[in-house]
Amino acid sequence: MTDRQQLIVPPLDLVEKWANDFVPRRADAIGRDWEIAFATRAAQWGADQELEACCKWLRTESKTALWQTEALRAARRPKPPSLKEQALEHLEQIHANAYSIGMGFDPSIIRRALEQLND
Repeated sequence: MTDRQQLIVPPLDLVEKWANDFVPRRADAIGRDWEIAFATRAAQWGADQELEACCKWLRTESKTALWQTEALRAARRPKPPSLKEQALEHLEQIHANAYSIGMGFDPSIIRRALEQLND
C-alpha cells in the first residue's frame, strides 16, 4: 500500500452496534447469516465514506459546483421509489395486462386518487 492510500476503518462503537443489530431468528443462523449481514453493512458504510470523500475532494480541490456533487451523490445513492410511486407503477402494469387480454379496466380513478396522496 502506498502512502497516498488511506484505510477506511469504522469506529469501534459502530462496529459493536453492527454486531449487536443482527439478531438471528434461529441458533444455527448465527454463522453465515450474521457474517453476510455484518459484511454487507460494513461494505455499505465504507462505500458511503468513499463517496463522501470524493464529493468533498471534488468541491474543494477541483472546485466542482455543489449541484454536480449532489448529482453524483444522487446517481450513486438513489432513493428508493416512494410507496405512491410503486403503487402507480403497479397500476400501470395491471392496466397493461388487463388491456392485453381484452379486459375493460379503467385505472383513471385509482390513478387520480394515488396522485393526490403525499409522497
